[in-house]
Amino acid sequence: MSKTADVLIIGAGPVGLMLANLLGQQGVNVLLVEKSETLIDYPRAVGIDDEALRAMQTAGLVDEVLPHTIPDQKIYMVNGDRQILSEVNPTTREFGWPRRNGFVQPLVDRVLLDGLKRFPNTAVRFSTEVVDLLEDGEGVVATTERGEKLRARYVVAAEGGASRTRRQLGISFDGETRPSDGIVIDVANDPIGTPHAVFGGDPKRSYASIALPHGIRRWEFTLFESEDPSLVENDGYIHSLLAPHVPDPTKLEIIRRRVYRHHARVAGQFRVGSIFLAGDAAHVMPVVGGQGWNSGIRDAFNLAWKLGAVINGACGDALLETYEMERMGHVKQMVAVSLGMAKEMTDHDPAKAAERDRIAANRTPEEREAQKRQAFKPQPKFDKGVVVHTPLPSFKTLPARDVPRMAGAIFPQPRVTNAEGVEMLLDDATGQGWRVLMWNNNPMAFISAERCAALAHLRARLVLVVPKAQLPWARRHAPAGVTVIGDLGGEPSLQAWFDARPVGAVVVRPDHVVAAECLAQELDDVLARVLDAAHFCLPPDTRRSGQDDTPVPGAIMALDRF
Repeated sequence: MSKTADVLIIGAGPVGLMLANLLGQQGVNVLLVEKSETLIDYPRAVGIDDEALRAMQTAGLVDEVLPHTIPDQKIYMVNGDRQILSEVNPTTREFGWPRRNGFVQPLVDRVLLDGLKRFPNTAVRFSTEVVDLLEDGEGVVATTERGEKLRARYVVAAEGGASRTRRQLGISFDGETRPSDGIVIDVANDPIGTPHAVFGGDPKRSYASIALPHGIRRWEFTLFESEDPSLVENDGYIHSLLAPHVPDPTKLEIIRRRVYRHHARVAGQFRVGSIFLAGDAAHVMPVVGGQGWNSGIRDAFNLAWKLGAVINGACGDALLETYEMERMGHVKQMVAVSLGMAKEMTDHDPAKAAERDRIAANRTPEEREAQKRQAFKPQPKFDKGVVVHTPLPSFKTLPARDVPRMAGAIFPQPRVTNAEGVEMLLDDATGQGWRVLMWNNNPMAFISAERCAALAHLRARLVLVVPKAQLPWARRHAPAGVTVIGDLGGEPSLQAWFDARPVGAVVVRPDHVVAAECLAQELDDVLARVLDAAHFCLPPDTRRSGQDDTPVPGAIMALDRF
């Protein structure tokens, strides 16, 4: 064998690159191979959301990504008469970042590729195509087009919608392909110059016009079944499409022009043995919802910490079964939403378009506000996997109220202060990885020595959250191994989050998903259940003979990044 690795990643697109960065942080040996000679250099995806930016923050690359974004990019959905059907303009910061952002994908992909230079345990090889995969008792042997053999414990196929790996494994790709193709035209020196995006549901020909960073403008048009895809190379045809949109289409500096298919498909499985599918290899969806790229980043974020935990010996292989368990349902939701939006905005039946316009005109103010804040976008929420659901407490100390339970959902990221009072985002103040946060309580007082040892093996952090006014006192009295952060109050804040729920402790996974929430006194028992759900493996020499349940100060190791 000429090369071995813990994880072989096939495909240097955004999903493979993000996964390699997150695994590199954990010391996992990674080999990333790409059949092309270089990264793709033309814009593809055009929207990055708050969850993906938080993943970039976790990977330590968000500051390099932000210069290639348009934060809080507004979208107008209009009809054939340019009347606004709905407006999408979410301005909240639940996860610390703008919910909608335009971006230039090739430049962000380059940031991810350059980020791998930080890790001596990662390697990237272009012009390398994997043509065969064979599992044996020790992992997977990959064969390249040159006959080279590569061995890895696990393989992640992130090579796009036409995935050779998915086809070799005989995995179905269920869904539909829309009958009409689309044309993408990207131009430099944006002739419009406005910052927003417009999706035009014109029954004569649907379109999109999207401002991108660095003076790039994208147009997308429907290509009718009667039109030959070769028309994309015809300047006269392209100019005729753009004539209603710009003063002089002949003066445009066209970067690219391509025909693409509208697919809405999900793989029947995301895992076969030691081989995983991620990104477009596992699911594709219409571009209207802007969630295909972001869904792939969610795949990488979910899978990375689990692969790292298994390879580094903290958890058993059964943890990896939760990848498909957690991701499949949300992906299907995203595909359905994207397909629905595509059908609504690209339906060229005048009667159906008129009915759509009538419905839009009769929306209530509340419905319009829901559209504006992007309430139609389903948030990831896991019912099973590495999630522990606790019953709603019924103690008299707690007001009786119907509140949403957060186990399986993403924990918010408000601004807080570190122990020195410096304001920053929550993840930066606590550090990345597993975290146990308690409001106004020392977590050490509620966790047994056994659980402390387990959390240390997971390189978790114990976090004491106090009002900022208490910081000087808490900093002096917190035991070693406890991270103290100050809450800024108001809305949003951690105090507001805890105040709205009958819980005083929350266990957060490395992908920022709430593994469990509970009362302070329940924490040790709940942590035991979380560890079981994660298939935690405590090394035999970690437990001392005669160990009691006395909390051990300093048992929690600090780790900057998981």
